[in-house]
Amino acid sequence: MQAARHVVCALSGGVDSAVAALLLRRRGYQVTGVFMKNWDSLDEHGVCTADKDCEDAYRVCQILDIPFHQVSYVKEYWNDVFSDFLNEYEKGRTPNPDIVCNKHIKFSCFFRYALDNLGADAVATGHYARTSLEDDEVFQQKHVKRPEGLFRNRFEVRNAVKLLQAADSFKDQTFFLSQVSQDALRRTLFPLGGLTKDFVKKIAAENRLHHVLQKKESMGICFVGKRNFENFILQYLQPRPGKFISIEDNKVLGTHKEPTVFVRRGRAGEVVQSSNDDGASLPFLFTLLGLAQGTRRILFKAPQTDHPALYRDLLRTSRVHWIAEEPPATLVRDKMMECHFRFRHQMALVPCVLTLNQDGTVWVTAVKPVRALTLGQFAVFYKGDECLGSGKILRLGPSAHTLQKGKSKSRVATEGSIDGPGHGPGSGPTL
Repeated sequence: MQAARHVVCALSGGVDSAVAALLLRRRGYQVTGVFMKNWDSLDEHGVCTADKDCEDAYRVCQILDIPFHQVSYVKEYWNDVFSDFLNEYEKGRTPNPDIVCNKHIKFSCFFRYALDNLGADAVATGHYARTSLEDDEVFQQKHVKRPEGLFRNRFEVRNAVKLLQAADSFKDQTFFLSQVSQDALRRTLFPLGGLTKDFVKKIAAENRLHHVLQKKESMGICFVGKRNFENFILQYLQPRPGKFISIEDNKVLGTHKEPTVFVRRGRAGEVVQSSNDDGASLPFLFTLLGLAQGTRRILFKAPQTDHPALYRDLLRTSRVHWIAEEPPATLVRDKMMECHFRFRHQMALVPCVLTLNQDGTVWVTAVKPVRALTLGQFAVFYKGDECLGSGKILRLGPSAHTLQKGKSKSRVATEGSIDGPGHGPGSGPTL
């Protein structure tokens, strides 16, 4: 009789990973639970939330009668995730540490630990996602070294594993998995991929997992927790002075000393409260059109949330991480490909056309202008149910406001602060 397959399940102390472990147990697998400690500090009340999460994960293992392990990736998280987070903020960009964490920590450090140290046949997480493999196919996978170079041999990836959206479209988390390696994906199970969140909660309630069911679901950045973001980020970054400038007439509206406070909101185009030099309240819409000028930072103000300065239809990414095919055959053959993309979790998918550059970057042309595109975010690409991969947004095309101004003046559109002439799809120069 064949021994039960060994699956190592990442446990966060929340309901999703707890139910994932339960379902694996029901399938007859030998399940081991592992809690990852990625951050080491106290919240504003002197409580280490990671310790409480670890206790909750341990209780899950007790209830399910499975082994429990704890591993620390504090050093790796600092080097590969948090340092990148700080560097992006200093550049005036909007980072997404959750995508970076999945790439470097959960599906690299944890993945290798599960296979090499615990002898796992596969790993599992509580993400709402699916792959193109059935469970039995996952257990048959072997490690395949990823070929070097931009265009890998098509023959070598004819059985590549696809990352597919979850059945619960609202909870789908493929956005956060868009940088995961093919090697890790082919050895990963997603037990919740075909379930809704409500059904997952029902399973937890029926199986004595009330302690995780009662926890408030975390929606913020993991290392910030419930702390004030402004106070937290200023522990690591020096505030720099700058100006508020009207996008309409370039008039100076006031000054600021803490640009990171405004960048912290995460998206261009949100209304925040600020003050001018006299301390008076200044409702202000920042757009991240402002770039560093020496040691001073400029933040632009627009009079309303639907201002044309917030809308663009063109962006350029870093070299794209393609999950199954690198790049997709259609894109290689035609140098262009129709698909959809999003740059925030749960936002509606946007129809677009990709144009492939020789260095593996892509131009993304949206079918219609999109609101609040921001440098540093990840553009995640989809074709039907399949998540194709993602690239970091490093360049933005002209805004609708700039185009309108150019047409009204000389019928020629320019965007000097972002892109000059000749920097669109097919123009040749790379970043």
